[in-house]
Amino acid sequence: MDRIGFIGMGNMGSAMLKGALNIFSAGDMIFYDINDEKCDEITKETHVLSAGSITECVKDCKYIVLAIKPQAYKEATSKIKEVLTSSHVVISLAPTITIKQLSEMLDINARIVRAMPNTPALIGEGMTGLCARDNTFTEEELEMVEKFFSSFGKCKFVSETVMSAVVCASGSSPAYVYMFIEALADSCVKYGMSRADAYEFAAQAVYGSAKMVLESGENPAALKDKVCSPGGTTIRAVEALEENGFRNAIFKATKACYEKCEENN
Repeated sequence: MDRIGFIGMGNMGSAMLKGALNIFSAGDMIFYDINDEKCDEITKETHVLSAGSITECVKDCKYIVLAIKPQAYKEATSKIKEVLTSSHVVISLAPTITIKQLSEMLDINARIVRAMPNTPALIGEGMTGLCARDNTFTEEELEMVEKFFSSFGKCKFVSETVMSAVVCASGSSPAYVYMFIEALADSCVKYGMSRADAYEFAAQAVYGSAKMVLESGENPAALKDKVCSPGGTTIRAVEALEENGFRNAIFKATKACYEKCEENN
């Protein structure tokens, strides 16, 4: 099997590497990070070896995962383009860098897959949006990319034109969900629940509700209506949410996120 190389071992890089071990062997992967101590920790935990340099990592692999911050792309690409070939598949995780922009950084006609994973990949429940120019890849290569991202959650190929919307829908949104759980728990602590119980009840409600959307196939609005009995507690609470701009706040957050993604496009 062609090896997978990770450039960067931050939270996302390490989560993806560990998730990939559900399907791939330690020998199928290699990684590089500038922090030697972190490299030692990752190797000790996963048995995946680290490369001595960024160029060594690229030379030893076919699939190159750029798991670094967007601001580090310029420096990293200036190094890897020296050893990058037409047989490599470069997987970019930067939410604000397009395939065209990355191609220009690499200064070659690189074969690039743009991906937007999210932090639930840490527990094998990630959601990743993928896009690629299909005519530059073999069917086997695209299947390999899907297999890799499916090792720590779900993935789906979309048009690059909606990748900024993918960032809004799943890349950044876990932060809003955590805020919702925290606020709901805080409001229940006010009425006597222990904090531990409040977090557990609120988090399980979010988890179960999300699972119902995914598994039932029903529209979220229809599922919401089933909870809202006429004249009951839930419809009273929904009214209060609407009065206080709950839905509008989500639209505003998505707009801010989207505009940030599109700043450099």
